[in-house]
Amino acid sequence: MPMRRRTRASTCWSLSPAPSPACACADPGPARRGSRARPWHRACNRIGSMSIPDGSTPQGRRTLDWRAWAAGLNLAPFRPRLLDALKDYNRGRFFVDLAAGLTVGIVALPLAMAFAIASGVEPEAGLFTAIIAGFLISALGGSSVQIGGPAGAFIVIVYGIIEQYGLANLLISTVLAGVLMFLLGLFRLGVLVRYIPVSIVIGFTNGIAVLIAVSQFKELLGLMPARMPADVVGQISTLWAHQHQFNVFAFGLGVATLVLLFAWPRLFTAQRLPASPRLARSLTMASRMPGPIVALLLLGVLTAVLELPVQTIGSKFGGIPQALPAFAWPAFTWDGIRQLFMPTVTIALLGSIESLLCARIADNMGDQPRHDPNQELMAQGVANVVAPFFGGIPATGTIARTVTNVRAGATSPVAGMVHAVALLLVVLVAAPLAVHVPLPVLAGILLFVAWNMGEWREFGKLRHFNYTYRTILVGTFLLTVIFDLTVAVQVGLVLACVFFIYRMSTLFRIELLPGHEPQLAVFKLYGVLFFGAVGKVEDLVDQLPAGTRVVVLEAHRLISIDTSGLDALLQLRRALARQDVKLVLCEVNEQPLGLIRRTHHHDTLGPDNVLPDLPTALLRARQLLRH
Repeated sequence: MPMRRRTRASTCWSLSPAPSPACACADPGPARRGSRARPWHRACNRIGSMSIPDGSTPQGRRTLDWRAWAAGLNLAPFRPRLLDALKDYNRGRFFVDLAAGLTVGIVALPLAMAFAIASGVEPEAGLFTAIIAGFLISALGGSSVQIGGPAGAFIVIVYGIIEQYGLANLLISTVLAGVLMFLLGLFRLGVLVRYIPVSIVIGFTNGIAVLIAVSQFKELLGLMPARMPADVVGQISTLWAHQHQFNVFAFGLGVATLVLLFAWPRLFTAQRLPASPRLARSLTMASRMPGPIVALLLLGVLTAVLELPVQTIGSKFGGIPQALPAFAWPAFTWDGIRQLFMPTVTIALLGSIESLLCARIADNMGDQPRHDPNQELMAQGVANVVAPFFGGIPATGTIARTVTNVRAGATSPVAGMVHAVALLLVVLVAAPLAVHVPLPVLAGILLFVAWNMGEWREFGKLRHFNYTYRTILVGTFLLTVIFDLTVAVQVGLVLACVFFIYRMSTLFRIELLPGHEPQLAVFKLYGVLFFGAVGKVEDLVDQLPAGTRVVVLEAHRLISIDTSGLDALLQLRRALARQDVKLVLCEVNEQPLGLIRRTHHHDTLGPDNVLPDLPTALLRARQLLRH
């Protein structure tokens, strides 16, 4: 009888005469052999091989190997790209990443505050999100250079959720979205995001850009309504009702910001540089400063010196706390979770799309390894679970900061971690200076972001695309602007599916092959026989030549078939049988033939009537004609 035994190096119990291969104590390995296992080794062993009661075995117990169970589910391994990057890391690469991280931190500073204010939360929420989520996304992500944080795409979503559900429920929804994103990555569903048609992505991206721009007119014009609706029609009505509050100084600062941001990259081209080499070098170095931080510094100083009557972060929010974010536990309730289902799905879907699109853009810009979409989604999920506990808002991969990171020469995720640390130091050291930041300048920065975010040239190219593409893109765009992103994506996906079904159904065709006996009709099947194309099979009975007694279907070009298609073939057989017409199939490909056998319809069709090639099928048809 097997004896219960315990190894010295582990607390893992086994009922087998020898250690189980699934148990880590079976072979402690070179690093552990001859020494007592560390506590975390013992914990892993307990989880990796557990015995649970089971009356089905003689011993009354069976071993449950959780690692084998997880492998059976084909779960994605949690392996951050940082681990691979550190294998051959050196001092030279660190200094390159340090410079890139500091550059991205400078770019992220005004954007994080602007995104937070536009989303309806205080500016420190954007900074804390950029710090916490940005660090976690870089440290745990599947991309070498992606930078995470608050994104412009979330402005409309976050503002709408706060208006409808409140800030506390936004934090809960963000945590739930993070869990959903992590599960999408864990179960290797990150690749599914790639299946969303580009017309839908362009449509809602341009729609979000328009909504961001409209939401900033309040600050740009210096208007101060007590409440701003979340929908675009309500926002335009509110702006019109408060037009008497127009502030020329705020408008001037906003326009100056836009002019500076558009002109800054073009000011110091080689043709415009002065003859003096020293001055030319100085101006070239100055041109490398990010435009948003230049606008923030120059116009912020101008506002403070001239004491312009415009709103600032200090006058509206009272400044930014010069301290680390405090931990707070959101109040989770089952009823609250149920009503937040749609906001949760919206945040998770948009965050997944944005992060993976951003990672693909980064892959195409440099020579770093291609990103792992599943690991990236798991990292995004962790970041969105953790950030709300410190007052953070939804985070995702950000294109502007990622592009800046790549162009600054980043070689590893260390650059993104440096960017987060740099922002933290700014909060701890220079937070009091934020009270002087004019809100019209931040509005101008967001208008610039909205312009760069939209793919406006696609509208001019619409005439070159087919009706389906135009309908989905324009429909998604209008629905995003008029209603919201959730409705737009849902309707866009439905339209895409309907058009796809129609297009696939047109590819399926049935062709009559001439040159056979009068009582024999041979048809050739092309394409995919699925639920959208079964009507053509049903109509075949009415298309038979007069006097037909045997129908042969040659299915060599039939790529695939679903259960509806198989049912259509069975219905065709019954309809033909009622007219005393026999049905013969031949050259059926592996997938259709496999479905016929799995559903046990091989005997229904008749084993003698499902044949490997057309000549054999014709011989069988002639036999049937003689009977």
